[in-house]
Amino acid sequence: MNRQLLADAAATLAGAGVASPRRDAELLLAHVLGVELGRLVLADAANAQQRERFAELVARREQREPLQHLTGVAWFRHVELAVGPGVFVPRPETELLAGWAIERAHTALAERGEVVVVDLCTGSGAIAKAVADEVPGARVHAVELDPSAHRWAERNLAGSGVQLRHGDMADAFTDLDGTVDVVVCNPPYIPLEAWESVAPEARDHDPHLALFSGDDGLVAMRILEERAALLLRPGGWVGAEHADAQGESAPAVFSRTGRWREVRDHDDLAGRARFLTARLGG
Repeated sequence: MNRQLLADAAATLAGAGVASPRRDAELLLAHVLGVELGRLVLADAANAQQRERFAELVARREQREPLQHLTGVAWFRHVELAVGPGVFVPRPETELLAGWAIERAHTALAERGEVVVVDLCTGSGAIAKAVADEVPGARVHAVELDPSAHRWAERNLAGSGVQLRHGDMADAFTDLDGTVDVVVCNPPYIPLEAWESVAPEARDHDPHLALFSGDDGLVAMRILEERAALLLRPGGWVGAEHADAQGESAPAVFSRTGRWREVRDHDDLAGRARFLTARLGG
């Protein structure tokens, strides 16, 4: 019975253009049945109430409502996040940027015996929570401007030790200026003119404050460059995600100022330009 439910749901989602129809159907059914995905094949057949609930969720996913909004959960590296309307759903590719920040934090901790990490535009708190989880002893700070996203971050970062603030990254953490080892940021970076090309899951459900950043998509990146230069100690590092079409233009925001060295770009697992890193001179 469950096998046919999954087959029918996957066909429906495939017809709607969902990128991973079979897996989405499996995740939704596992959610409805209250079992882990790996144990779905062992689960009892869905009863009438569960089949009705599953059909409702499949219909919403068919309309391209994000899968994570339907289950209320997103996994990011080794941490679980609560997500829903009003907060940007963390993407798997951002885990690479978080991994880079975690490696840099471990290096600073080994060299200095302490480390300060700042996550700007934290959204759900994904990167900040991952750093706190994987670098015990790190002093992690995070900021989010959008009130709704900040409430999600409060929920996700409760008990993590991360110091969360509500505010604009442009003037966040002035009390930490010159003391930070790693600044990490997943800023908005989509050009306004690219509206139609954005996937419906993001365009219609993610906060626009987390998506769009001026005509060229680099307004937030320029603000980040200026703020990171003040926050970091000499030799400190900044890392920031960007669109795959910004593999040259985003790093240029840093390299053209003359403040930074070791400016380089990094690909994601699909070979697309994904995030930049730079080291403050001095």
